[in-house]
Amino acid sequence: MTKNMGRLDRTIRLVLALFFIFLVIAQTVEGTVAIVLIILAAILVLTTLLGFCPLYVPLRASTKGNEKKSETPRIGV
Repeated sequence: MTKNMGRLDRTIRLVLALFFIFLVIAQTVEGTVAIVLIILAAILVLTTLLGFCPLYVPLRASTKGNEKKSETPRIGV
């Protein structure tokens, strides 16, 4: 399982999951919608922690890009 999610993708997913959880805790949504949002939030958090989105595999998509750090450190003056 190769990571296929970039930093921005993972951040957006985490913020969205927190928003879903907030909606449920604030009782803005209830019932079936609340259950669906909790499940979606759990999936978003899990994919964020793993750095892997299974939906990207059949699409051959990746938001990871080239995130390699340069070997020489930059020193700002």
